[in-house]
Order: sequence, then C-alpha cells, then structure tokens
Amino acid sequence: MSSDTDTDEAHATGPGSTGSQATHPRATEAHTTAARTGEAITTSALHAAATGADTFPVVLREALNRRGLSLERVSERLRVRGITISQATLSSWQRGRSQPERARSLQAVDVLEEILELPAGSLLSLLGPRRPRGRTTPPDAEGAALQILGEDSVVEKALGARFRHFNQETSSLMVHDIVRVGETGTLSGISTTNVLRAKRAGADRAIFVLSFDDEAAEPVDIKVTCGRLAEATYLKGLKSLVLEIHFGRELAKLDTTVVSYAVEVSPSETPATHYERWSRTNLHEYLQQVFFHPGALPADCHRYVRDKVGDPPRGRRRIPLSDAHDVHVLTSRCKPGVHGVAWEYGTGGTGGPGASGTGDRPG
Repeated sequence: MSSDTDTDEAHATGPGSTGSQATHPRATEAHTTAARTGEAITTSALHAAATGADTFPVVLREALNRRGLSLERVSERLRVRGITISQATLSSWQRGRSQPERARSLQAVDVLEEILELPAGSLLSLLGPRRPRGRTTPPDAEGAALQILGEDSVVEKALGARFRHFNQETSSLMVHDIVRVGETGTLSGISTTNVLRAKRAGADRAIFVLSFDDEAAEPVDIKVTCGRLAEATYLKGLKSLVLEIHFGRELAKLDTTVVSYAVEVSPSETPATHYERWSRTNLHEYLQQVFFHPGALPADCHRYVRDKVGDPPRGRRRIPLSDAHDVHVLTSRCKPGVHGVAWEYGTGGTGGPGASGTGDRPG
C-alpha cells in the first residue's frame, strides 16, 4: 500500500508491488483537425498553438501525440541516425524543464522535425534564449516528485491535473508511519502523523494518496484525528485512495500544523512483505513502525533505501523485532528517496501467518 502527501509516499505491499501527460489547451484546440486527418501541421498552426516560453515543449508534445510515437521509439529512431538522446532528456524537453542547447541537441531537434513530420525549422524557431549555466533553482513540486516516482506513476494518474501543483504550499518536517499486519500476514491498517510547515501564507490543506497493490485490499474506514477530511475518493481502477485534509485554518508563512489520519484496510489475498515511503524533500525526522500480529511474526526484518522508485535497494541492514512484536526505523535528516522496511516469514519452525506447527510460508 502507498500513501502520498506533500513530499512523500508510503508503501506496504505483498511480494510484487507496483498518467497521461497534460497538453496545453491552446495546442489541443489548434491541432484537433490535424490530429484527426493525419495531415502535417503547418508552421502557422504551430505558432498559433503555442505562445511564450512554453512554445517548444507544447508543440513537441502535440507532435508526439499526433504521430503516436513513444519517447522510446523516438530515441531509437534518433540513435539509428547516429544521434544519442535519452528518453529522460526527451521527457525533460517536452515538459519544459530543459531545452536543447548544445550542438548535439540542436542537431537532434533538426532530425526530430523530420521524424515528427514537421516543417523544417519549425521546432528550432521556437527555442528560447540559452539558459544560464551554473547554480540552478530547486525543482518544483512536480519535478521533485518525478525525480523519485518517475513518469506515469500511480500517484500522477490518481491526481491527474492536480499532480503538477499538489501540496506546493507546504513541506513535511516530520512523519511517523505505523503499519499493522494482521493474523494472516496481510495489511490491516496504516496510520500517519505528518508535521507540515507552510511555504507561503494562506496554506490550508494537503492531499494524500494511498495505493494498494492487491485489488482485495480496500479502505473500509478512515479516521482523521488532526485536521478535517474534505475528500475521500477511492479509484478502484488505480487501487488508490485520494484524501484531501483541511487544516481548519489558514497558515501564516513558516507556520506549522499537524495532520493525522488512519485507514483500516479490508483483508487482502496477498501477505504484505515490505513497506516503503518516498520523500521528494529532506525530512527533519522520519519514524517507521511495523506491528505484527503474534500469529504472523516474521523470521527476519531489514531496512533499506532506494534512490528512486524501481531502483535496486541499497544500505540493507537487519533490524530486530521487539517484545511488542514491532520493528522501527528512525531516520534523522532523512534525504529524498524511497525508505523501506522488508520482512520475511520462515519456512520452518514456529511463527508466520496461520502457523499451526508446520511453519509454512504464507500465501
């Protein structure tokens, strides 16, 4: 399961765990006919569809959509022509977070016009002035999230248009997650306390997304103890729950507030084996706790970190099970990335879900 807040997400799942991009409204309107007929877009239509600094990314996105080409295919076609441009770079171009400037990149744009069946010079003419080198500003809320989550994540799909700006008015200072594993070894609930600080005056709410890997695991009860629940929407197709929690007041700049919520989960079919939270900014402190039912005690638990979702875990270290049947990890100055706890059930001896002297592995 995963829950997303202003800067982070948590994940408690079984053995295997788990967005379309928005287009500029003017570009969409201008290219409707061309997209339907498959005709080449004229230079005048390109300029009419895009204005200002966003012209190049808007037109590039529209051309990619019109041709139905994935970034992978475009990257491959460029490579065949002797130009190496990664999918990540192409994605950055079409989202407006960077632009082609070096000689190799400008050569790639020239070839892109041919691949995308655009008039010669139409993309190159839309490039703005060269961006200054050296120290850059931190990524925005969307960019920071994409660095950790990647593109087309469940969170991005669940939030839709809100993903680009979600929770940009606040940042998390401290987070405490409590995960509970039931007698069958499946997730039974999660509770989170999040201390938020306002980046600007007027902040009054935060959005959280909880995602479940098992279709049988769905939220059955939601309690907000700090804050006021304004929205609770379960998207069955995405196996995700979107929560919007209001603070009850508008915060002054740098003011802090506490949000606490708990979600009870219906029994799933797959035993949970790990829990992860991603953070796109530095947390002053992060505390993870996992409580196990006495009938589902793990044989081994360890902590780990991923630089981003999908990366291999690193820094793996064993953590002990306490007399209260819980494990915890306390991280101060928690850096951006994915922070996880994983556990395994023994194949012999006592313990494990449903154990009756056989010690069978769950599932």
